[in-house]
Amino acid sequence: MQRYLIEMAAYVREAVLNTKGTLKNRQVNGYSPGGDAQFDIDEVAESAVWRFAQERGEPIALYSEDEGLRRIGDPKYVLIVDPIDGTRPAAAGLEMANISIAAARFKENARIDDVEFALLQEIKSGAFIFADRAKDGLLSEGYRTPVPRLSSTTSLERMFWSMEFNGHPAQMMTKAYGHIIDRSANTGGVFVFNSASYSISRVVTGQLDAYVDIGNRILKDHPATKADFERVGNGKVLHLFPYDIAASVLIAEKAGIIITDAYGKSLGSTLLMDLSPENQRSCIAASTRELHGRLLDSIHWK
Repeated sequence: MQRYLIEMAAYVREAVLNTKGTLKNRQVNGYSPGGDAQFDIDEVAESAVWRFAQERGEPIALYSEDEGLRRIGDPKYVLIVDPIDGTRPAAAGLEMANISIAAARFKENARIDDVEFALLQEIKSGAFIFADRAKDGLLSEGYRTPVPRLSSTTSLERMFWSMEFNGHPAQMMTKAYGHIIDRSANTGGVFVFNSASYSISRVVTGQLDAYVDIGNRILKDHPATKADFERVGNGKVLHLFPYDIAASVLIAEKAGIIITDAYGKSLGSTLLMDLSPENQRSCIAASTRELHGRLLDSIHWK
C-alpha cells in the first residue's frame, strides 16, 4: 500500500504539472457534491486518480472530492483522495497545495481512526510525508531537514499560524480570533493557505506552530449562523470535509502534534465518506500542548 499511494501521488502530480498555463486552470467548471467550487485543474487531477487506478487494475475503492465512491473489483481498502488540497494556490502556481491520500479498510462506516496509511505530497516540490499506523515515525522525502521537526512555541504572541476563510464569513471569524491576529501578526506570523493539509504539514516541518479552522464549532454553538455560512459557501456549508484531513490527522498524530476539533476532542470518529454538515469538522493543531490549550482558551467562542 505504501508503494501504491506514493506512485498514485506521483502520477497525479505529473498530470497537474503538465497542464499548460495557469489562467485556464482558474475556470470554475461547477461544484463538488459538498459545494466547493471546482476549477479546471481539479478535473485534471480527479481524472488522473481514476486513470491510475484503472491502469493498475488492482481491486481498490476510491472516494474523492468530486466523484464520490468508485470501485475496481472486490476492494480490501478504500482510498480517501483529495487530488488537490489547495486548488486556488495550485491554480495560481503557488506552492501551498498537496495531494492527500488516506487508506482504510473498506467498510461503509469507515472513520478517520480506521486510516492505516496516509500520504501528503506537495505538488510543486514533490516532497512527501508518509505514515503507517503500525509503525513508529514518518517516512519523508524531499525536505531539507528530517521530519517531524516540531517547534517548541507556547506563546500566542510568537506563534506562526494559519487559518481558514473559504466558506467562512470573514467578519465572524475576526470576531472570534481577530485579537489573536493582532497579538501575533508582528512578533509571529499569520497566514491563509486555503489548504488544511498543507497547513498541518507545515506544523510537521516546524515552519508553523499551529493551524486553526473553527467555523464548524461556531456553527454548532450558534445554529442561527447557518445562513451566514451558506451565504459565503455557494448555498452550502463548507467546513472541513473528511477528505481534507483524513491523511493529515494520522500524519500529525505520528509526528506528535496535538490535533483535535475546536472543542478539544478527537477527530477519530469522523466518517470518511460522509460530506454532510453534521460530519464536517473544525480543527486546531499545534506543535505543543501548551499552545493548543491557549488557543482553545483564547478564541472568543461567544
